[in-house]
Amino acid sequence: MSEHSHPPDPSAAHAAPPQQSDSELAREQDYLISARAEMARMREHTLGLQAQAGDKIAGEHLAHTLWRRAQSLVDDPGGTLFFGRIDTLSRQHGTERHYIGRRHISDADGEPVVVDWRADVSTPFYRASPREPMGVRLRRRFGVDRGQLTAYEDEHLSDPQAEDLSGQRHSRILAAEIERPRSGPMRDIVATIQPEQDEIVRADVGTTICVQGAPGTGKTAVGLHRAAWLLYSYRDRLSRTGVLVIGPNRAFLEHVGAVLPTLGEIEVGHTTVEELTGRSHGTEPAEVATLKGDARLAQVLHRAVWSQVQPASEPLVVPRGSRRWRVPEYDVQQILDELTSRGVRYDAARQMLPRRLAHAVLVRMEGSGDTPDDRVQDAVARSKPVRDFAKTVWPVLDPPAVLFGLWSDPAALAAAADDLLTGDEQRILLWEKAPRTRGAARWTPADTVLLDEIGDILERTTSLGHLIVDEAQDLSPMQLRAVGRRASTGSLTVLGDLAQGTTPWATRSWTESLEHLGKAGAHVEELTRGFRVPAAVIEYAARLLPHIAAGLALPESVRSNPGRLDLLSADGRLLPATVAAVRSSLEGAPGTVGVIVSDTSLTSVAGALQEAGIRHATVGGPPPGPGTDAGTDAETDAMEVSEARVQLVPATLAKGLEFDQVIVVEPAAIVAAEPDERTGLRRLYVVLTRAVSGLTVVHDDPLPAALREN
Repeated sequence: MSEHSHPPDPSAAHAAPPQQSDSELAREQDYLISARAEMARMREHTLGLQAQAGDKIAGEHLAHTLWRRAQSLVDDPGGTLFFGRIDTLSRQHGTERHYIGRRHISDADGEPVVVDWRADVSTPFYRASPREPMGVRLRRRFGVDRGQLTAYEDEHLSDPQAEDLSGQRHSRILAAEIERPRSGPMRDIVATIQPEQDEIVRADVGTTICVQGAPGTGKTAVGLHRAAWLLYSYRDRLSRTGVLVIGPNRAFLEHVGAVLPTLGEIEVGHTTVEELTGRSHGTEPAEVATLKGDARLAQVLHRAVWSQVQPASEPLVVPRGSRRWRVPEYDVQQILDELTSRGVRYDAARQMLPRRLAHAVLVRMEGSGDTPDDRVQDAVARSKPVRDFAKTVWPVLDPPAVLFGLWSDPAALAAAADDLLTGDEQRILLWEKAPRTRGAARWTPADTVLLDEIGDILERTTSLGHLIVDEAQDLSPMQLRAVGRRASTGSLTVLGDLAQGTTPWATRSWTESLEHLGKAGAHVEELTRGFRVPAAVIEYAARLLPHIAAGLALPESVRSNPGRLDLLSADGRLLPATVAAVRSSLEGAPGTVGVIVSDTSLTSVAGALQEAGIRHATVGGPPPGPGTDAGTDAETDAMEVSEARVQLVPATLAKGLEFDQVIVVEPAAIVAAEPDERTGLRRLYVVLTRAVSGLTVVHDDPLPAALREN
């Protein structure tokens, strides 16, 4: 190993700019300048192309493709076009040199100047080691500050005595990149992807992977980078079928939404399960929502839909000319039985019924000596007697009507739920006072998932090519089914942490979740090496694991900086102590400060920060009620949350977010706000693991027992 010139200090944000006497670093900087020039040339060339095609639609598609290409070539002067280099040994060409960056750049002759990190040739940059060099003679990492190269660090992998710098425990540049202060939305990790992460990122498009990841292991970033890699490797296929990111809430999606665009992917959708399944207006107790999320409801709804097919109680009679053709009820019933057992959707079978009935009529015509053709069968299928008869035995349904009938009619629910739900469970589901009409129903979030399930029973849901599902441990079985049917012919990247399950219906195992997603047997990968949370913080939070997820491996922080942990007793002055902690964090280090509080404390803490003159933004919007305007002044109101250095975070929205310094206010209140202690401790585990550099816990009430243990 050799370290050159000015490697960044892991305790600092970046290294100082290099001295020009370092000739090797100067040569690399000159190469960066030439790469920027080539990228500008490529962009100008793309903008100068004319979208000429044979028709308007093809022309619009080509114009959009050129626009997307030009957008991917926009340079960020604050970043660098490459972050690494590998020199490989080749029998045909000797030593080959490849600079690894976020996108491909070539010169005027088409020769590569920078190789996209997703290309196969880039794989050794992430996976090569002295034990398995993968043909790499030298791997070089670059330190970067404001678009300039500040340092480089070499690994001579062909040297038998080479030190393995594949992890940032040994690489100072890698450590400095991971530990530099956070500001704004989540950033990409292309320069710091670890070997175990890279294997997940580059998994085949047909492979569904579930990633169980402790806090700070980079599971969210891995999922997003897998989406970028899949779009690069399977562009034609996925541009038709689509890629979608599903997150727990809008705050989370806004936090991660910039990652894919920085990697050149600007057309990936981001949504939540609630947005995916439809708008809701009502609320209900957790007990009711939990029951509605139970997998047994899928069978209840299936029965409710298919029970609408009526048995044949009379023959079908079709007048045609001077004749009346009669299909007896037992023959009609045989047709109904055959269609209901075919395994097709309700509406598909309903649309088949008129032609099947018409065919039965044609059989009788042929039996009497007639010679009807396909035109006659079509005419019979479209005739009013056949259409009316088919509608009577196989009625047109819509999801709200089906669900309205179940929740408002005890007999209908009992018929569909008999032997599936107990009497008490059925009473829980029934409306105490049913709306007069289904249009007046205020559907809850759990109801919209059931409506989505009914919609799929009626008509097959369109499948996408790939879905990335984050915080999947918090999804109910019915929500998982809603997600899974949107990848019925595609694949998924399922991300989560069983220890961070904070909903009453949180999954008990990934095996169970994968079954509900329709991907039973998919591979589960566990990530335990933490790159975001420092050792002092993760070890403190891990005291909760035996009480919330005893079967999981303890996370290990591989950060070079152990971080800071302060436990402060407020001595009856909780709000002043919180303000003091915020000020101390602002003065102590650069980066963002997250102040995480119980949802019920949001207004009072916002008011204290405002009164102290501390500018901040509130994740999820200003707190409601009289304190709405107290949370921010006019200047801060206009400031995007992602740009605010101090962010006030309700505990229920903290999941997936990260801040340089975190101040957790009154852990006991955060635990008490949840339905039960275990869920409360899981919420607290989430909150405690949002820190990148330092954690301050401010409390008046005693800390939970697990955190008082030495």
